[in-house]
Amino acid sequence: MRFILFFILLGSLALLPTRTLRAQQGDKQKIETLMSAQTAAWNKGDLLAFMQTYWHSDSLLFVGKNGVTYGWQGSLDRYKKTYPDTASMGKLDFKLLEFKPLATGVYLVIGKWHLQRSIGDLQGHFSLVLRKIKGEWKIIADHSS
Repeated sequence: MRFILFFILLGSLALLPTRTLRAQQGDKQKIETLMSAQTAAWNKGDLLAFMQTYWHSDSLLFVGKNGVTYGWQGSLDRYKKTYPDTASMGKLDFKLLEFKPLATGVYLVIGKWHLQRSIGDLQGHFSLVLRKIKGEWKIIADHSS
């Protein structure tokens, strides 16, 4: 009987990496979908829809070239000031370079952003910390440069 239990336990342990890998692939796909939704909203000039991918909290953290902005509303206000119209917003493109699970339900995503604009293109890199909140992935920290 012990021999059978040993093999059942061993078989269960052997499946853990596969389950973890599948879960991580599912998380990655959901985060990629979130980033696609963010791009589509930006490219329509819809900052409110763009901001739905962020954690709606005063604890949201955004770090940019002008320093730190705290909170969802503060981040929205910063975007509105920096990008007051569709010409300044341009067309956004992301290249997602790295997905790193930091803990259960927490990811670090590293990538490049590019704005194609008639007034001059902009580009840089970003690092995002995303957390699964109430079953949905949300950006809780954004460092873009």
